[in-house]
Amino acid sequence: MAPPGLVIFDCDGVLVDTEATHCRMLSRNLARHGLTISPEDCMARFLGSRMATIGETATRMGATLPEDWIDEAYGEIFAELAKGVPVIDGISEVLDILDANGISFCVASNGAEEKMSITLGGNGIIRRFDGRIFSAYAVGIWKPDPGLFRHAAGSFGVAAADCVVVEDSVVGATAARRAGMRCFGYAPHGDGARLAEQGATPFADMAALPGLLGINRGPGEPSSAIQTARDAG
Repeated sequence: MAPPGLVIFDCDGVLVDTEATHCRMLSRNLARHGLTISPEDCMARFLGSRMATIGETATRMGATLPEDWIDEAYGEIFAELAKGVPVIDGISEVLDILDANGISFCVASNGAEEKMSITLGGNGIIRRFDGRIFSAYAVGIWKPDPGLFRHAAGSFGVAAADCVVVEDSVVGATAARRAGMRCFGYAPHGDGARLAEQGATPFADMAALPGLLGINRGPGEPSSAIQTARDAG
């Protein structure tokens, strides 16, 4: 497999470990508005969805949400995320390998730019994506619509067939499939079956990603991450 011309990363759950915090705060918020739902159920139902869609679903499930609910929920979530979120283990090494091999990468997320500034900025990884951050709120297209990924690819002048998407949600994997892009589904805590249903190739360890992308060597000796990926493959 030839290396891609562009790697498009999702943000939450792929670059930074935010999903547990997001779902915990969402569960707490919805409880105040009449819907008892666990953080685990929030994860299963809402992972990767835009906040407006979450609100619509929560209302159908019995929540009574105020008109400014999205601003309220985001305010609470952002405040908690601002306390600090960890980078996904191994992602910095993956970005180093992509840089070393001259492979472009970006982030395309259903999240707002403000949220990504908080989650990527607190740990410094945002510097790796300077000028390469695509928010659905800025583009006006949300996954599972393929338009966000197509917009990102067009910004780099790379054809869809030469792009690879790295996602952790069914919503994102669906968008990748509809965009005609290969997708690798990051599933560190399960078998990734739901991602596979949308055509994604599940994997559980970021160290395996370079090998999956067809990157077998960087300049000089193989890095430990590449070697791990080769062993995993």
